[in-house]
Amino acid sequence: MSQQQLGRWPLRSGGTAPTPAPDPGSPSARFVGKLASLGCVAAGYGVFQGLFGVLPDSLGGEAAKWLISVVSGVGTMVAAWLAAALLRARSAGVARADALPVRVVPTELPGPLPSVFAAAYEALFDGVTVVDDPVRGRLTGWSHSLGEGAASPPTALSTAYGLHMMLDLGVPDGRLSTGDLVETLWRLRLPDGGWSARTQGTKARPEITALVLGALARAGSSGDRLAAEVDGCTTGFTRELDPAGRESTHVVTTVLRGLLRAAPRSPVLPALCEALVDGAVDDERRDHLRGWAYRLHAPYDRPSALHTAQAVVALDRAARVLGEPAGARAARQDGVRWLLSCPEARHDNCPDVAHLREEVRRSHPDDPARHEVLYVRHFTATWLVRALTTPGAREVAVADGLEERWRERLAGAFAAVWAGQTNGIWSWDHGDGSELRRPMWMTYQGLSALRTHAVWMYRPDN
Repeated sequence: MSQQQLGRWPLRSGGTAPTPAPDPGSPSARFVGKLASLGCVAAGYGVFQGLFGVLPDSLGGEAAKWLISVVSGVGTMVAAWLAAALLRARSAGVARADALPVRVVPTELPGPLPSVFAAAYEALFDGVTVVDDPVRGRLTGWSHSLGEGAASPPTALSTAYGLHMMLDLGVPDGRLSTGDLVETLWRLRLPDGGWSARTQGTKARPEITALVLGALARAGSSGDRLAAEVDGCTTGFTRELDPAGRESTHVVTTVLRGLLRAAPRSPVLPALCEALVDGAVDDERRDHLRGWAYRLHAPYDRPSALHTAQAVVALDRAARVLGEPAGARAARQDGVRWLLSCPEARHDNCPDVAHLREEVRRSHPDDPARHEVLYVRHFTATWLVRALTTPGAREVAVADGLEERWRERLAGAFAAVWAGQTNGIWSWDHGDGSELRRPMWMTYQGLSALRTHAVWMYRPDN
């Protein structure tokens, strides 16, 4: 656009701004106007005097000379006054155009997201732990929660979440090295291969192994190095060897998402998708739409928003890597419709966005009479944001004419996510009055949901 179109001064030599014309209502402007009026009278009087002096007496007598002279004088005065008025009007128009103030094109203030991401990065940097382990070597990462201090060494799960966050935030400077985080994850690998959570002991578990492998693959670890760990993860993840894991919607979807990153050609992926589809449950409370409960096998519970969202995310990603059979597509689309059918009026604090807890109980590897328990907490609202912003969810909403409902559900889930953070960090409230903890997984899920929502809602034309 030109400078004039932008409302700025026209370009001039020397770069000086034009001098504004006098205000038409100022004393100087009124004085000039009076002079112009006197000039018109003088011009008319001059014509009158000139004609009266030169007209012959034979024209028709003294009365005729007066009439002609007066008419000519008055006509000249009126013409002169009109000409002066026209010049004044033109001058005033130019003066008003030149005297317009500089119109500064407003620059929109940045939204809160950059400052939230920057604050989260600083908190993550402040919370990183560096430990010189006598067996594993130097470990750089995070313990379960921010603020636990150097007494708690880095764990594989939290360091994997931290690596994901560094990649999401773009690693704005060199204070934290993704290479150090990658090496730490490899050093935290169990002696027999794979990874486990801090409470799971020395036996690798598929959900933790797949999550770590997904982070390593995203950070660029070589496929050859990942392959052996992928084989170990998939070999032990069967109904016979891990019945508790294979019947858990949370575990199956976690393994599926991790392996889609680390081993997208793994032959186990179609079988996991099929198991997930077979585990969908008809819900009579929501027009007999299918959703997912915490178990994939009988006895089934009622579907929950959390597990339905986890299944939708996993199946949508699998569809774009593996293709999608008709049965999987129908189940996934039913899951989206189930999420859109929340009967509540408000969606930022309805039951569908409430935090959930569950336990994954397995026989202890050293004593079958005992159980190994993995306590899992779920930031439900983040899963709703991620599920509703899958390409497949948007396609369902458009095809069914439910775009407005889709926007309402997504806005409510996003509001619940946003309300839970303080300077880019989320805290889990135990509900018993004890001190809030800031688990790494929760902040990862919160930041991921904010980032995903921002990408989906961005409109360049607005």
